[in-house]
Amino acid sequence: MSPAGHLKKIVPIRKSFRTTEGVSDKLLKKLHIQGKKYGLESILPLGTEQIVIANWVNLKCRYGCAQFNSNWSCPPATPTISEVRELLTEYTTALMLIGNQTCSEFYRDTNKKRTDQVRYWKGTVSLERFLFLEGFDKAFGLVSGACSLCKKCAYPENCRFPMEKRPTVESLAIDLVGTLKNIGIGTQIATDLKETFKYYSIILLD
Repeated sequence: MSPAGHLKKIVPIRKSFRTTEGVSDKLLKKLHIQGKKYGLESILPLGTEQIVIANWVNLKCRYGCAQFNSNWSCPPATPTISEVRELLTEYTTALMLIGNQTCSEFYRDTNKKRTDQVRYWKGTVSLERFLFLEGFDKAFGLVSGACSLCKKCAYPENCRFPMEKRPTVESLAIDLVGTLKNIGIGTQIATDLKETFKYYSIILLD
């Protein structure tokens, strides 16, 4: 089934403040055009029941990631698993944002790497804002990778960019691999720095 066909089945038509068309083909096309400015190649609709929440994701955040307890977009500054499960009951639809990246400096803290990370981050926030202005008042972005808006996060002091502060997908205990499988997308781990790898963001929609 094509993304557009799937979209028509899962995105309800709303009235009042929300758009009266749902995410129409026309709007989806606009999102693709906007997303390309930030390196996005695909924007796919999904139902929130297809989003997989798993305790092991939070475990990975706590052990093995230097961002834990040092970044406003990572645990424990982000919602707990129980809060996430409750949050998702308020949504029925979401968008999966997919982009490509080749980064030979993946394991190094360089300006180029940080510039790319900020670009993808701002892309998600920009599309969230775009959707809000289109009538999706509940639109909320979950970004890819740790926040790099600052070279060093101010946490636990006040965030320097509160308007752009968003939680990462993984910080909400979302199993990306499981979620992608649910929408028919296979994944493969990049094992060489010369390989192109994917990055994923999610916008909770309605």
